[in-house]
Amino acid sequence: MRLLDLDRATGTGFAGEIGRRARTDVSACYACGKCSAGCPLADEMDLQPHQLVHLINLGFEDQVLSSKTIWLCASCVTCTVRCPHDVDLAQVMDVLREMCLARGIKPAEPAIRAFNRSFLGVLRWGGRLHEFSMTATYKLLSRDLFGDLRLGAALLRRGKLKLVPSRVRAHREIAAIIDRVRELDAAGPGDEVARR
Repeated sequence: MRLLDLDRATGTGFAGEIGRRARTDVSACYACGKCSAGCPLADEMDLQPHQLVHLINLGFEDQVLSSKTIWLCASCVTCTVRCPHDVDLAQVMDVLREMCLARGIKPAEPAIRAFNRSFLGVLRWGGRLHEFSMTATYKLLSRDLFGDLRLGAALLRRGKLKLVPSRVRAHREIAAIIDRVRELDAAGPGDEVARR
């Protein structure tokens, strides 16, 4: 991947802000569609990845930040690898999610946020993933208590879900890492004191 030419990527407005924060030149995108063609979740998105970048370049901030696409992105980096102009679209998606949260914009896919919170909560507690605990927490946060009841019962019957979680020895260190990242996120990008 080429180094970012900051002079070229420091445009004004919405696209310039995203380019600086994502450290990529979103204006280099010419909407060839390779990112969308390779995206494993493109069929579920309301805007294809190349369409999203086009809207960023046009300055359609509200439409971009209210899209489901930024929340459905799995950060698999397929789009970034396929881009002939080295636009780091996966990083752009991360920046857009951060912007939504910082501005208090509710995710267009609230279940994604609930999944993230349940995953990190279980990881913070035990240092490893415990599927049953994570699923139970997710079901409570998303308020979809009975959506997968049959599947859950089948997995329990087959012994695929352990009911009792276990902790790794270094679970406190993992919790400290998660807490530190949350601290840095809360401080914001410009707070150098918190980043030391």
